[in-house]
Amino acid sequence: MFEFRLPDIGEGVAEGEVVQWFVKEGDAVREDQTLVSVLTDKANVEIPSPKTGRIAKLHAEVGQKVKVGGLLVSIDTDAAGGGGAASPSPRAPDGPTEGSPHGGVAPAARSPTSGSSAPAPAPSSPAPTSPPGRVLASPYLRRLAQEKGIDLATVRGTGPAGRITEADLATAPGARSAASEGIPGAAAVPQSESAATPVAGPATSRSTAAIGPVVPASEVRERIPIRGIRRVISEHMSESTHRAAHFTYVEEVDASELVRLRDRMAKHVEKQGVRLSYLPFILKAVVAGLKAHPKLNATMDDAHEELILRSVYHIGIAAAAPEGLIVPVVRDADRKSVAQLAREIQDLAERGRAGKLGRGELTGGTFTITSLGALGGLLATPILNYPEVGILGVHKIQRRPVYKPDGSIGPADLMNLSVSLDHRVIDGIEGAQFLATVKAYLEDPHQLFAELA
Repeated sequence: MFEFRLPDIGEGVAEGEVVQWFVKEGDAVREDQTLVSVLTDKANVEIPSPKTGRIAKLHAEVGQKVKVGGLLVSIDTDAAGGGGAASPSPRAPDGPTEGSPHGGVAPAARSPTSGSSAPAPAPSSPAPTSPPGRVLASPYLRRLAQEKGIDLATVRGTGPAGRITEADLATAPGARSAASEGIPGAAAVPQSESAATPVAGPATSRSTAAIGPVVPASEVRERIPIRGIRRVISEHMSESTHRAAHFTYVEEVDASELVRLRDRMAKHVEKQGVRLSYLPFILKAVVAGLKAHPKLNATMDDAHEELILRSVYHIGIAAAAPEGLIVPVVRDADRKSVAQLAREIQDLAERGRAGKLGRGELTGGTFTITSLGALGGLLATPILNYPEVGILGVHKIQRRPVYKPDGSIGPADLMNLSVSLDHRVIDGIEGAQFLATVKAYLEDPHQLFAELA
């Protein structure tokens, strides 16, 4: 029997979340056949089988986090000669997770059994259609059962195929109520609403997770588990707001000359099949600002209380993807032309939307730019992509009347920029000076070619 453990799949990776199994117990597998998809640092990594044989046991559930070196799967290599390997197939799901549009095949929410080496035992009460040795319950209900002190093995599921429902938990014997544990305010919750107990979100204490908001079942439109990339984003944003001391500075830019230059260059660049947006110009102006103010092109090392100034300019470009926001990184942006940057930004965005970016393309940034293009609004307070210490929000360009130096009124293409910085290491004056440098290059973008080509 070969026990396959989660390998080291990248520098700095300590754990991965199981997104999807491509095999199930009993399947025959070939060496190098894809076994499982694991999410780490927003990148899905497909892990192949190191051996030929038969799947004896899966040791991690979808949605469970596994440490590097943690047991993933047992493969019976003695069964390798017993027949041809089956073609890869998705792991048979427990059934649709509540609120899941993917019917249980998509990544599930974190299970309270995370770290366990085996699924929970089967219910002792009759549930004739349930697979032997397994409890049919969503990750949310498993977590809820753990909070209530209910052993799922003692609960008879009344849902499809013997699946356990919230109503089954509400009537299960031996449940610990919040009031019996002395949780403040729990006694005020009517017993009749127990079936409407919401999903317990991330919490720092048991009592917070146990109480949660009380929403009557009749008012619930849908439950959306926070999982996969969305859970990574949630954890990353929480860490950023708790660690860094955010402050945001906003500046108005007259982008009239930038608009004219971009329109002229677009005719040439777009002949190559590349759409020229304003982002490549903004990226070059940001690099100029970072060179003038190197403390913003840095990584915060809280463990050693050090600010690490970076010698490279790897600029993250926040982009929307079906599963959530991703930040692909344009490496060595200072060495690339506007046309090269346009091509790379377009390529990263397209492959990001298709879920085809590797981990190396989503990590290692030194500064981040976030833009909603024409929907960019007037201003925002972007959250730092920790441990970076700076992020620039780019807002829509809008033509408005302005006073000219001679006192006349005329049209101008105006745009706001919002820079958020870590106030622990970046003072307000330095943030303002950085944005003033970026503004100067955008208002006279020909400087970009004179000094940064």
